[in-house]
Amino acid sequence: MIESSPPTGEMHFEPIAEIDILWITAGLGCDGDTIAMTAATNPSIEDLLSGTIPWIPKVHLYNPVLSYLVGDEFVAHFDRAAKGDPERPFILVVEGSIPNERNKEGGYWASFGTDTASGQPITTSEWLTRLAPHAWAIVAAGTCAAYGGIHAMEGNPTGCMGLPDFLGWNWKSMSGIPIVCVPGCPVQPDNFMEIILYLLNMAAGRAPMIPLDEALRPTWLFGATVHEGCDRGGYYEQADFTETHGKPECIVKLGCWGPVVQCNVGKRGWMGGVGGCPNVGGVCIGCTMPSFPDKFMPFMNQPPGSLLSSHAVETYGKTIRALRRFTQDSLNKEPVWRRKQQS
Repeated sequence: MIESSPPTGEMHFEPIAEIDILWITAGLGCDGDTIAMTAATNPSIEDLLSGTIPWIPKVHLYNPVLSYLVGDEFVAHFDRAAKGDPERPFILVVEGSIPNERNKEGGYWASFGTDTASGQPITTSEWLTRLAPHAWAIVAAGTCAAYGGIHAMEGNPTGCMGLPDFLGWNWKSMSGIPIVCVPGCPVQPDNFMEIILYLLNMAAGRAPMIPLDEALRPTWLFGATVHEGCDRGGYYEQADFTETHGKPECIVKLGCWGPVVQCNVGKRGWMGGVGGCPNVGGVCIGCTMPSFPDKFMPFMNQPPGSLLSSHAVETYGKTIRALRRFTQDSLNKEPVWRRKQQS
């Protein structure tokens, strides 16, 4: 249960000149959020790392998929951060859900690196326990890290969860920042990079506390529903529903949850403003919501809550369509005074 909303006051931060981004992909995931990030354009990861964007701290990214460093040389940066180096503040990005390492007799579910003293793998949950107290901020990249996602479906053997359930919904970083959840399966690329840029502006002392909703999502990105930004929204208003794929009309009867799911992909698209699930004919399955996927299955069935609303809008929609077509017919004809007059 979410106990309370995080503060969104006008806090400002002591400027930081240089910051690390430590990115863990060792949760239960698919690296899809890392790959999605490479498609970001506004800003791109290259913009942040090359210093193209003015006034933000110099950024060092340590992501196992994208880094040139490997093995002990790569893990050394996480070891240093876990010891609390005050000269190297860091933003911790976590990708993938966090398994419960206490629900079995032996073995482990997920790990990253090796403990030099014991020679045993360091579990992902142990890394979070070591790193969280020293992090300047923590970001959950994707729905798995935010809320558990696919792997946290009822009955899963790993007992996995999202970061707020692992660290606590009221957890705050050493700088007083709550966990920032950027859900999506995978995360929308520009959404994620926009949040990283916002945090970097906070680190530079140029932005107030990031505003989050009670599910710890940035409010300006997840305040509206898919339906409110969908290319097909006008068809819904007119009760133009399709029951087959490949048509331009509203697809709520094919299983789209867009009217209730908080997500901006309809407006923002996927890459470079192009795409977005319902815009290209894919039903919204609710992947940015804390209850995904359990409460949205089966994915291809019409959402129960949409039955009443879609039936109610049909009578209204047919009337509106008829009136608009009548007006349209009139507007498609030139005024009579423009016609050539007979002498």
